Amino acid sequence: MNPTLIENALIVNEGKEQQADVLIVGETIAAIGPKLRETPAAAGATIVNGTGHWLFPGCIDDQVHFREPGLTHKGEIATESAAAAAGGITSFMEMPNTVPQALTQQLLQDKYDRAAEVSAVNYSFFMGASNSNLEEVLKTDPKTVCGIKVFMGSSTGNMLVDDRETLKRIFCEAPTILATHCEDEDTIRRNLAAARERYGDNVPMAQHPIIRNEEACYKSSSLAVELAEACGTRLHILHISTEKELGLFRNDIPLAEKKITAEACIHHLTFTDADYAEKGSHIKWNPAVKTAADRAAIRAALTSGRIDVVATDHAPHTLAEKSQGYFDAPSGGPLVQHALVAMLELVHDGHLALTDVPRLMAHQVAELFDIADRGHVRVGQAADLVLVAPDEPWTVERPSLRYKCGWSPFEGKRFRSAVKRTWVNGQLVFDGERIHLGAAKRLTFNR
Repeated sequence: MNPTLIENALIVNEGKEQQADVLIVGETIAAIGPKLRETPAAAGATIVNGTGHWLFPGCIDDQVHFREPGLTHKGEIATESAAAAAGGITSFMEMPNTVPQALTQQLLQDKYDRAAEVSAVNYSFFMGASNSNLEEVLKTDPKTVCGIKVFMGSSTGNMLVDDRETLKRIFCEAPTILATHCEDEDTIRRNLAAARERYGDNVPMAQHPIIRNEEACYKSSSLAVELAEACGTRLHILHISTEKELGLFRNDIPLAEKKITAEACIHHLTFTDADYAEKGSHIKWNPAVKTAADRAAIRAALTSGRIDVVATDHAPHTLAEKSQGYFDAPSGGPLVQHALVAMLELVHDGHLALTDVPRLMAHQVAELFDIADRGHVRVGQAADLVLVAPDEPWTVERPSLRYKCGWSPFEGKRFRSAVKRTWVNGQLVFDGERIHLGAAKRLTFNR
């Protein structure tokens, strides 16, 4: 493979913006600096003109649901990883609530084997926890598996862990990081019963954040923090959706010293409960999209340090499934193709600095999960890179979607920036139009 030379891009990396060239040799970044075309290592290189473009480290998404095996009518590793590549995401960590659920080490390995065959980008998979598989959970290898997923609230593919003794043992004995979905099931059931009594079978979608409310989120998140503090657990709480929960997380110590960390998701940074009137089930997620005040607080937490990473919780369902009534329409939606450009909208609107985007979507994800040799634009690291046109407006329309489900909550949205190229391990996997396979690798972890 010939070297690749990206010339004169604005490299956005590790808190700085630098106009320079990046030379890729093999799978890694070989040099960063001016006028690299004149160096011997660049001989025969494929030249990419980066003038007027931003160059970021590839995004690392720590929460996706690609639906394989068993739910491939919604999405597949091949289709959804291709959408990720087109959106500038070069690595993903996928959740265990497939069919069958990844509750044994062999079922987990089956997912790795499939990704090795078809994934467009780097991959890892969470081991699933249940009320009855602690022995399998404890076999998880911290160096080759991203983490252990614990559903402390039911969601798509019910894997609710509600046995308190089992939950305590998982927290105290887990060999690696625990990632939790936190919603209190008793609170949700009570609110759901009240909604059904009021509306019968025709519960409006706008009731979703009332049914899955702040109380449900905070009660579960605070329990997770309590267990983690008692056990010394390395805990990562996923998709924070309320202002109240933010008080559970510290912003007075560096990420490297934190035992308890938090994630925000694109939909909670973008939408509010006012959007249910127009978008209905297309913005039905668990936890629910909530108030404008919650959104504002979560956005502020991205820069205050209470939120450590941004992810998608990409979770496709078919249009037919999403078109059902409240009780039957599943929660979740597709996001990986549009996550980076959605974050850049927050930059354009003045909510974030440009350097915040790679910090939240690459650097700190790599640090939080101890990912080996990725997450930055550094000499010697894997050449996972994304080139973005900062001012190239485009509108999300169905023909442009790469999701197997064929729809997006962003349909009709005009984004101001566009992903132009994505490299994975030094290989061009997205050239602006086509996906090229053969570059993806299994993530490894320095633990």
